[in-house]
Amino acid sequence: MTEQLDVAGGLSAAEAAELLARHGPNEIPPAPQEPAWRKFLAQLTHLLAILLWVAAALAVLAGLPELAAAVVVIIVLNAVFAFWQEYRADRSAQQLLALVPARTRVVRDHRVTDVDVVDLVPGDLVLLAAGDRVGADGVVAAGDGLSFDESVLTGESVAVPHPPGERALCGTYVVQGEGRLQVDATGASTTLAGISELASSAERPPSPMTVQLNKVVRVIAIIATTTGVGLGAASLGLGLGVTEAFLFGVGVSVALVPEGILPTVTLSLARGAQQMAGRQALVRRLDAVETLGATTFICTDKTGTLTQNRMNVVEVATPHGRVRVHGSGYRPDAELLGEPDARRDVVTAAMHATRCVTGRVRENEGTWSASGDPMEAALHCLALRAGADTTDPDERCAYSAERMRSSALTAGVVSVLGAPESVLARCTSVPDGVAAQVADLTDAGYRVLAVASGRWDGAAGQEMEQDLSLAGLLALQDPPREDVSEALATCRRAGIKVAMITGDHPRTGAAIARQIGLLGPRGVVLDGADLPEDDEGLAAAIDGEAADGAVVARATPADKLRIARALRGRGHVVAMTGDGVNDAPALREADVGVAMGASGSDVAREAADMVLLDDHFVTIVTAIELGRATFLNVRRFLTYHLSDNVAELTPFAAWALSGGDLPLAIGVLQVLALDIGTDMLPALALGAEPARRAVMAGPPRRRIVDRAVVVRAFLVLGATEAVLALGAFTAVLLAGGWRWGEDPSDALLATASGTAFAAIALGQIANAFACRSASRPVWQMRPTGNRLLLAAVAAEVVLLLVFLGVPWMRDLLGGGWPSGLGWALAALAVPAVLVADASSKALGRRRRSGPPAPMPRGAPR
Repeated sequence: MTEQLDVAGGLSAAEAAELLARHGPNEIPPAPQEPAWRKFLAQLTHLLAILLWVAAALAVLAGLPELAAAVVVIIVLNAVFAFWQEYRADRSAQQLLALVPARTRVVRDHRVTDVDVVDLVPGDLVLLAAGDRVGADGVVAAGDGLSFDESVLTGESVAVPHPPGERALCGTYVVQGEGRLQVDATGASTTLAGISELASSAERPPSPMTVQLNKVVRVIAIIATTTGVGLGAASLGLGLGVTEAFLFGVGVSVALVPEGILPTVTLSLARGAQQMAGRQALVRRLDAVETLGATTFICTDKTGTLTQNRMNVVEVATPHGRVRVHGSGYRPDAELLGEPDARRDVVTAAMHATRCVTGRVRENEGTWSASGDPMEAALHCLALRAGADTTDPDERCAYSAERMRSSALTAGVVSVLGAPESVLARCTSVPDGVAAQVADLTDAGYRVLAVASGRWDGAAGQEMEQDLSLAGLLALQDPPREDVSEALATCRRAGIKVAMITGDHPRTGAAIARQIGLLGPRGVVLDGADLPEDDEGLAAAIDGEAADGAVVARATPADKLRIARALRGRGHVVAMTGDGVNDAPALREADVGVAMGASGSDVAREAADMVLLDDHFVTIVTAIELGRATFLNVRRFLTYHLSDNVAELTPFAAWALSGGDLPLAIGVLQVLALDIGTDMLPALALGAEPARRAVMAGPPRRRIVDRAVVVRAFLVLGATEAVLALGAFTAVLLAGGWRWGEDPSDALLATASGTAFAAIALGQIANAFACRSASRPVWQMRPTGNRLLLAAVAAEVVLLLVFLGVPWMRDLLGGGWPSGLGWALAALAVPAVLVADASSKALGRRRRSGPPAPMPRGAPR
C-alpha cells in the first residue's frame, strides 16, 4: 500500500490534540483493585477465624493465656498461607493493557506518522497490515483482503474477513491483507473496555465448602456457647462462686471449639492444590479445589479446549474419488488414502489452494506451527504432504466477503479458492454429486472449501475468476484433543453435565460435539441469538430434563455470563472454561473459572480460579477427581473431629446431670490437649487420604456434614469413645474405694482422670483408621495405604505418654499416670471403636442393598 493512497482523510495535529483533550487518552480504565491489606484482613475475619478469635479472648478471661496465644498463632499462620495463595487473584483488568500495542501508524497532516496508541482519538485514520494489533474500535475505510483474528473477543475459531464499511475492534489483530481504519471509539468506549467492566463487576460466589463450613461453624458456636452457659449455671448450683462458675463455663466453651478444623481444612486444600499442580492444573484459590469436586455442570469452549486449535485438511473430494488425509498437527508428513488418480488430483488441488493464500507452516527446532491464519496454514501443510508445488504465484487477489473467494495467477494459470457456492458458480461444468458431497462434509462438521482452476491471458483481476474447472473439495477439521471423548464419558458417569459454548456456527459446533460424545441423541443445540431472555428460561433450555449434552453457538460475552449465573441459580455448581478476553466475566461469575494456560489470554488466566497448564479438557476431569477426593477427606477429618468432641463433652454433661455426684472425668486443659495435641496430626493425615477408584462413580456429594456423618460421629464413634472413657474412669474410681456421691482423693482422681484421657486418645487412634473409609471396616483396608496416618498415630502415642508421664505436663493438665487396670480399660477403646464402626458399616450396607429377594418355593435353603 503506497503512502500516497493513505494520506487522504487524516486529521491535523491540532484537531487530534483537541479531540484528545475532549475524549481523554486511549486507555482502558483500570478496574478498582482491592488493597492487599484488605485481602489479608479477609483471611483473618471469616466466620471460622472469628470463632477462634472469640475463643482466644475467652481463654484470656478464663486465665489461659498460653491457650490464647496458641489459637492466635493458628489463626495468623492460616491467614498468611491462604493470603499467599490468593494474592494475585484479582488483577485481570490490568492484563487487558497488554492487548493494546504501544505504537501505531496514523495519517496526520497528510503524512504517515507513528504515534502512541494512548494518543489515538476518534476520527484518526490508522494504517493496518498483517500482524498489526488493532489499537481502537473503528470502521474499515479501505482494505485489500483484510481478515482479523477475533477469537480473543468473540471465540470465533477462524479469521473473519472485514470489507470496507465493517467494524474492527480494539484488541484483535490483522491476519492478512492491509487497509485503513477510521477510529470511532477509544478508551472506555471500546468493546474491550466493556468486557473489562464486565470482568471487574462479576463477583466470585462463595464456594460450596465455604457455605457449608460456615453452617458447621455456626452450629459448633451455638453448641459451645450453650454448653458453656449451661455448665456454668450448673456449677453455680453445685456451690461454685460466681467468678469460678463463669471461668469454668468460659473454659468449657473454649475447649469445645475445634481449633484443629481451620489448619486441617487449609492444609488439606493446599495438598489437593499441590496434587493438581502436579497434574498440570494450577489452582489460584484454595477453595477452588473443593469446588471442582462439587462441580455438576461444565461450560466449556470448543476451540483449544475440546479441540487442538489446529486446522487440518482431513479429506479431499476429487473428480476421481475421495482421499482421506491422516497426519499429526502441522507436520508435513502424512498418509493419503485413496485411489491413485484421486491422490494425483489432491496434488493439483493443494497446489492451487496454496497459491490463493498467504498462511504457511514453519519449522522451529523440530516443531511445526502455523504462521498466519491457521486455516491457510492447513492448506499449505496439505500441499507439503501431497508433494505439491508451493511456489508463490505471480499475482494474487485477496479474499473478500462479497466474493467469498480468493484467487491467484501464475503464468496464465488461474487458481481459485473459496466457499463452494461461490466457486462452483464460476465453473463451466460441475460433476454430478458435488452438491451432495458438500452437504455430507458440512454435516460432518467440516469446514468445506472448493478449489478450481482455469486459463487467463490478461492481467490479474476478478474477471479472471470464470470458466473454471473444479479441482476438488477440501474438508478442514480442528481435531479433538486426545482422550476428550473418554473424559466426557467420565463426566457422564460422575453425574456432571457438559455444555459447549462457542462462537462457531451451530452446525459446526453440533457436529464436533457429536463426534466427541458431548452431544447425545436428546442433546440441545441453541443459537446465541435465540436464547431466552429470562435466566430461568435460559437455564431450563440448557439444562432440560431430556438434555443429553448442550451446544450454545454464536455466544457473546454477555451470553456466557448469563449462562453461568442462570445455571447457578438452578442449583448447579458451575465450572466455566475459557481462554479469551471474552471469557473473563463468566470465569469470575462461575463457581470455579478454569482458564487455558498455554494458549489462553492473560486476562482469562488472571480472572480464573484454576489454570490448565496443558490446556487439556482431560486435565479438568482429573482435577475434579482430585477435588472430590479432597472433599471426601474433609468429611473424614470432620467426622474424626466431631467424634472427639462427643467424647470430650460427655464427661462435663455427666458431671452436671449427676449433680456433681460423679466427679469431672477430664478438665478443660485436658480437652485442649486432646484437640491441639493428640488429634491434630491424625486429622491432617486423614486430609491426605489417597483417592479411591470409585470417587467418580455417581454424582458428587453436595454436603460435607450430612445425616451419615452425624450418625457416625455422634451415635457410633463418639458415643463408643464416651462410654468407654466414662466407664474406665468410673471403674478406676470404684477399684480405688470410691463410692457414689463421695469426693475421691486427689491421687485417685488424677489416676482416674488420666485413664479417661488415655481412653479418649486411644479411641481416637482407632477412630482415625475407621474414618479412612465410610463403607469398609479397618481390616479390609491396606494398612500402608496412608503412611502419613501411621506416622501421625505414632506421634499421637508419644504425645499421650508425654502428657501423662512428664511430671510438669501431668500437673499442668490435671491427669495422672493410669494404673495397670486403667491402661487395660483404656486400651479396650481400640477394639470397641473398631467393632462399633464395622457393625455400623455392615448395617448400612444391608440397608442400602435392601431385603434379600424371596427364594422360590421348593428351592434348597
